[in-house]
Amino acid sequence: MRPIIVAGLDIGSNKTSVVIAEVSGEAPQRAQVKVLGVGQARTGGIRREIVADIEATTESVRKAVKEAELMAGVTVQKLYTGIAGEHIHARPSTGVVAVGRGPGADGEIRPGDVDRVHEVARAVVIPADRELIHAIPQEYIVDAQDGIRDPVGMAGTRLEAEVFIVTGSASACQNVRKAVSRAGYTVAELVLEPLASSLSVVSEDEKEIGVALVELGGGTTDVCVFLGSKIRHLASLPWGGATVTNDIAKGLSLPYAEAGRAKERYGVARADFVSPEETFEVPGGAGGQPRHVARELLAHIIEQRVDEIFSLVAAELDRGGFTNQLGGGIVLTGGGASLQGVVELAERNFACSVRIGVPGEELGGLADSVRRPKFSTAAGLAIYGSRRVISDSPEGSAMSGASVNGVIKRMRDWISDFF
Repeated sequence: MRPIIVAGLDIGSNKTSVVIAEVSGEAPQRAQVKVLGVGQARTGGIRREIVADIEATTESVRKAVKEAELMAGVTVQKLYTGIAGEHIHARPSTGVVAVGRGPGADGEIRPGDVDRVHEVARAVVIPADRELIHAIPQEYIVDAQDGIRDPVGMAGTRLEAEVFIVTGSASACQNVRKAVSRAGYTVAELVLEPLASSLSVVSEDEKEIGVALVELGGGTTDVCVFLGSKIRHLASLPWGGATVTNDIAKGLSLPYAEAGRAKERYGVARADFVSPEETFEVPGGAGGQPRHVARELLAHIIEQRVDEIFSLVAAELDRGGFTNQLGGGIVLTGGGASLQGVVELAERNFACSVRIGVPGEELGGLADSVRRPKFSTAAGLAIYGSRRVISDSPEGSAMSGASVNGVIKRMRDWISDFF
């Protein structure tokens, strides 16, 4: 199979990131993904993961993609684009069908039976102001036997499917597409950002024994729980890096942009990690003399807010009953995970192991360019795109043993391609 170019676009509240990669291989799970180019630009027009200014968002997308194209030496047309935020809702749905009946039936479950049970499972009422983003098959049950990942070829009379339905605000989804379109590109597919990030930073073993991905973004903190290789819970908290920056701006009497620079250059998530004698210089107000600020004070402001965010994440996990089911612990990613001391701070709130999730293990080429938490989503989107194009290619379709199309085919590919 000849190499194919894919691109992942992460429009965050603070930065817009793009990863362009070359894909080769014949099976989605064994796809070879070689990073060719990385681009980023300061985001304009996004507020808490929602497009608030089309033109500003368009310009951010254009700059980031152009930078990645220049680095890669290729041009792209379609972008696998991430979407997240408080407008995302998720819930499980089940479908049941009878199989092995009718003329010529031999009691064997066929691809058509799987298609039918998918249609039943996803036949939920979606309001006009909502858009279906994903319908992810979690598992199948054949005659009360659960935990089945692919029922085709099995014998049975009753087939049940559990599907995880993810929807988003129709207007939010459409505005993302408009911004990308105005920048001169096309959205290949909208992809839930925590799902994309999990492809780049969470292992299959961790998803099996239980893991919570906590993405510390600019506008929100997203939580995605996996257990038994299935998505069990999604949540988006309306606090993130921008909240921390606002606290710094107020606490140190700084303009927002200067507060952000201070956080990036001198920020630490634990006040006891810095010496009380350490200071840094900030510009004086209204052209006045620069002043010195104790780095310990900056760290104290950051620690208070990030600790509060972690406590809210812990409460969310506790409400869902997952606190004692995370054998794989907590994986922190996103821009906020780069703060020194963030793991130690998180360990005070979670009764399990905590690590930083960094993409790069299954990536080749210029993978070093994305080995930072802030590129987890963009890299994951490129991995998602690589698995999708191979799955949808003639070679990939032949390997699946079934010739179906549209939404139903994409649903059946989910388990083998991504989980």
